Amino acid sequence: MNKEIKTVDDLDFKGKKALVRVDFNVPLDDDFKVTDDTRITSAMKTVKKILADGGSAILMSHLGRPKGGPEDKFSLRHIISSLESAVGTEVKFAEDCIGEDAKKLAEGLKEGEVLLLENLRFYKEEEKGEKEFAEKLSQLGDVYVNDAFGTAHRAHASTAVIAQFFDQKVAGYLMQSELENADKVIENPNKPYTAVMGGAKISDKILIIDKLLDRVDNLIIGGGMSYTFAKAQGGEIGDSLLEADKMDLALQLIEKAKKNGVKLILPVDTVTSKAFANDAEQSTAKSGEIPEGWMGLDIGPDTRKLFADVIQNSKTILWNGPMGVFEMSSFEAGTKAIAEAVVEATKSGAFSLIGGGDSAAAVNKFGYGDNVSYVSTGGGALLEYMEGKVLPGVKALEPQK
Repeated sequence: MNKEIKTVDDLDFKGKKALVRVDFNVPLDDDFKVTDDTRITSAMKTVKKILADGGSAILMSHLGRPKGGPEDKFSLRHIISSLESAVGTEVKFAEDCIGEDAKKLAEGLKEGEVLLLENLRFYKEEEKGEKEFAEKLSQLGDVYVNDAFGTAHRAHASTAVIAQFFDQKVAGYLMQSELENADKVIENPNKPYTAVMGGAKISDKILIIDKLLDRVDNLIIGGGMSYTFAKAQGGEIGDSLLEADKMDLALQLIEKAKKNGVKLILPVDTVTSKAFANDAEQSTAKSGEIPEGWMGLDIGPDTRKLFADVIQNSKTILWNGPMGVFEMSSFEAGTKAIAEAVVEATKSGAFSLIGGGDSAAAVNKFGYGDNVSYVSTGGGALLEYMEGKVLPGVKALEPQK
């Protein structure tokens, strides 16, 4: 993290209204109850520091992808009870994120009080990064805190544009710890360094895989994207996921790994199914030998052992993307085996970073979140940071020259 960026520890919030960009984009069930409050609890250290100093906190976030204006299913009103449980105090709610109502509530906030603003994305100006909208938001607080790492790669009004309207702008504890932990796998990681990449598509991970091949000792590839590698090498993959236009790229990545002396480890067997369903007929096939009418939905038992052995002999581990359709119990064994291997390696002194999104969901599903070094809250933001891109939400916190 850029040493010039100030953090909440550099500010005394006494008598100040802190406008805090958080990432409360949490999953809700059909009754609008929060099903995973990780993103809410992750922001509490920052909020509690502001309140303990004698300041007040005005929280702003987006939720989901509303199409054109307010929609009740995307209202942040639904998260109030979860937020109140996490912060341990009553939370006031503004029915809008700008305008007279929001202004009045913000002005009336007393020390130790918390106000939650309605969904920022009810305004298209948020995602467009419009300056006028950012300025209206800025009028609600005295100081600006960005603790939303998950949206730091977006040049939105509340993350990248708003900071220019504040003399005092700082990174929250979550933002700080996300960047510091990412730096551990970017700058001088302990060797051997192993990256485990999974998920459905190579296209989502091309840049990061390419970058990692300049840094890692071992690159493990699993999940849906592994079938494109198998097909590119002349294998049969049945009805498995395939990005036909990425086969040449898969071969180029294999060549780059050889050239760089990186051990590229691909699955040797796969759990197959007749249909994309938990109760469908199942079998196991060698990689590249999947019959017609069958699809690969998880790594097989020999692959689990192969991958686990490499992971357990590593000193730095980055894991991004599941090994199979872990949401279905019939195809969770591969992802679970990787999680267990990462936990074992961590116990033996390795540094392990779980890269947000589905990997974080998997680690939490299996109850291992507390047994790895760090679970990132930002999938896309973490990958872009590791690709070497400048994150607009972080850049905005740097002092203006």
